[in-house]
Amino acid sequence: MVGACEAREEIGEVRRGGIVAQGQIAETRSDRPTEELPELHDPDDSKNLLESEPVVDRPGTKLSWTLVAASVLFAVLLLYVMFVGYLPAKRRMAGLELELKELYQHEAELQTKIQAQAVRERQLATLSAERDALAKRVEALERELAAARRRR
Repeated sequence: MVGACEAREEIGEVRRGGIVAQGQIAETRSDRPTEELPELHDPDDSKNLLESEPVVDRPGTKLSWTLVAASVLFAVLLLYVMFVGYLPAKRRMAGLELELKELYQHEAELQTKIQAQAVRERQLATLSAERDALAKRVEALERELAAARRRR
C-alpha cells in the first residue's frame, strides 16, 4: 500500500483519461491510502495519448436494431409533424391572413361611412340653425308687417 504522506512522493494530477505518468501517483484524501497502484506508462506515451487516434470499431459490427427502430420512429414523427401538423396550420394561417385583410378593408369602408355620416350631421345641424334663424326672421318680419298695417 502506498500512503499519501510518504516521503519523496510526488502527488500528480490524473489526466483526463485516468493515465498517471511515471513518477506520479493519483491524488487521494490524506486520511486514506491508495489501495492499488495505477498502471504506469512510459512518459513519452503519456504525452501522445491525448493526441492519439481514437480506437476504431471492429469491422463487421452490426447496427443495433434499437437504433434503427428509433430512427424510423423519428422519421415517421417528423413526417407526421410536417404533413399533419405544419402544412394544414400553414394553410389555416394563410386563410386567417386573408380574412384579416378583408376585415381591415371592411373597417376602412365603415370608417369612411362614419366620416360621411358625421359630415351630414354637421350639415344638418347647420341647416337646422339656419332654418331656425330664418323662422325667427320671418316672425320678426310678420310682426313688422302687422305693425305697419295697423299704422295705416
